[in-house]
Amino acid sequence: MLTLPEKILFLLLAAASLYYAYTGFRRVYLAIRRGRPEDRFDRLPERVGRALWAVLTQETVFKRRPLVSLLHAFVFYGFVYYLLVNLVDLLEGYFPLHAQGGLWNPYNLLADFLTALILVGILGLMLRRYWVAPKDFTWNPKVPLHEGVRQGIPKDSAIVGAFITFHVGSRLLSKAAGLAQEGPDPFQPVASALAQALAGLSPSALVFIEHLFWWGALGSILLFLPYFPRSKHIHLFMAPLNLTFRKEKPGALLPLDLEKEEEKFGAEKLEDLSWKRLLDAYACIMCNRCQEACPAYTTGKALSPAAILISERYELNGILKDFAAGKESPRPLMDFALNEEALWACTTCMACVEVCPVGNEPMLHILDVRRAKVLMEGEFPQELNNAFRGMERSGNPWGIGQDKRLDWAEGLSVPTVEEKPNPEVLYWVGCAPSYDPRAQKIARSMVEILNASGVDWAVLGRREKCTGDAARRAGNEYLFFQLATENVETLNQVAPKTIVTTCPHCFHTLANEYKDFGGQYRVVHHSEFIAELLRSGRIKVSEETRKVVFHDPCYLGRHNGVYEAPREVLKGVGLALAEPPRSRERSFCCGAGGAQFWKEEEPGAMRVSQNRYLELKATGAEVIATGCPFCMAMMNVETAQDEKAPEVLDLAELVAKGLKA
Repeated sequence: MLTLPEKILFLLLAAASLYYAYTGFRRVYLAIRRGRPEDRFDRLPERVGRALWAVLTQETVFKRRPLVSLLHAFVFYGFVYYLLVNLVDLLEGYFPLHAQGGLWNPYNLLADFLTALILVGILGLMLRRYWVAPKDFTWNPKVPLHEGVRQGIPKDSAIVGAFITFHVGSRLLSKAAGLAQEGPDPFQPVASALAQALAGLSPSALVFIEHLFWWGALGSILLFLPYFPRSKHIHLFMAPLNLTFRKEKPGALLPLDLEKEEEKFGAEKLEDLSWKRLLDAYACIMCNRCQEACPAYTTGKALSPAAILISERYELNGILKDFAAGKESPRPLMDFALNEEALWACTTCMACVEVCPVGNEPMLHILDVRRAKVLMEGEFPQELNNAFRGMERSGNPWGIGQDKRLDWAEGLSVPTVEEKPNPEVLYWVGCAPSYDPRAQKIARSMVEILNASGVDWAVLGRREKCTGDAARRAGNEYLFFQLATENVETLNQVAPKTIVTTCPHCFHTLANEYKDFGGQYRVVHHSEFIAELLRSGRIKVSEETRKVVFHDPCYLGRHNGVYEAPREVLKGVGLALAEPPRSRERSFCCGAGGAQFWKEEEPGAMRVSQNRYLELKATGAEVIATGCPFCMAMMNVETAQDEKAPEVLDLAELVAKGLKA
């Protein structure tokens, strides 16, 4: 189809385009390589298979915003097929290939159909961004943002949208001009319909249009390729990679090598982040779904998980040539991606990680910066001093003496490991049920359940110390290391077959993080343990008739995937279970995690706990059931200010109340 001069010109332009595109992509690769090492290459075939499934099914995209996700799917599936379409169009331009009739019919039918879907999808997405303009694409004024973001994103989106529209539209017009010369093709209904509008033009005009828009379709690719590495469209390549290397349990933090005296701990600058964090910045599609799910942002705080990654990306774009060459980045992350208020507002609920369609882990970026602040600069909210001091000196953030750790059990039959050195079940009580007067009722209820079940069990008693969860989430890895190593030594001496805990934070740390310190244990949350006791008939309960709503704790649900066991327990007690709009994976945080419980909440439109409480109360439930002492404490803050508040009870309390002799 092309003339010889056209063929030569296209080859020259393609060579130039590919050179500049290669230079850009190579710089991105070198920039990502600047990140610190992190082993994400285990079970590689499984990782690749899982990522391919997620990409091809778009399952991570369809988690939220179904209509927008559908429009995105139109564009995605169309572009996947367009890899073949563009190749065939190129071959038609250079060789006497006529892709029509016979075996080409199904190919043409699908190409024509997907062409229409791409145009519907991209025009729908552009209308949404620039005409509907929802809050998804904005940030509250308190959010720290890179100076290039507010103008850069609309500009980049316009360039990408214009490219897709022009590229696909040109291909449609080129095909329509060809069909206007040859006659309609039933396997290209959209192009044939458009050909009718061109039928009155002269043959020379139709040839000109066919050539012009062939160049429009394939020439636009050559123009766009050099810009590709700088645009958010790069997620086409980076998202599958990012999904391949995402962590199975992102909330299980990796230990630091604290013995390296010259080591820089945490992340002060871009080059201090791991390569996976830098890949996050390039994979980000800038959809702001993480911001929408974030409890801090939802309640008017300065934190936006999306703004962190987008700001990192814009900083990388600005310094890419020098950064890829190995030069130090010019300014710290706190100058363009975060500020103090945003940094300390994170509850580590992992909602941002769970909702991300491309496998980003914004929470870990925040924790890296917290580690640098605490370990390298000694800077953190002053309220955390008391919790740190208490954990260091007394083995608990309340700072109450270790000799009082078993006072909650007064009057109960509670065996310790001194009395039972090798129990089948070790009940890890945790700090809140040991020292907090309200949470102590949870521990006492668990004792009733354990004794009623006939299980061989014991507690560590005064040998138990805080797991260090709050210290670690606050960035104090030194303190966490101290507590973890002491607890692992104790637990390895006892060697329990099963550890049961009523606190999801303890559950998460013992099960997922102590293994890096030599502690491999079978750990179950008390909801799972009680559910098994009910199933096996080892405990029997009289049924209640009240309506209950269960609040999914972040560290039980999103962090560890335990959703069914608490509901099984509640139904087993006979309670009528109501579900709030945000439940299971979409559950809204209570506001206590990430060491927030031990400091003042950052200023915002409302408390995180207030937002959640109002949602739970709106279900009309008489009881708010919890599976975490910290969630309970946060809900009780709200019920104390409400004259008609539902009762807040732990699962163990609800079961213990109905125990039959």
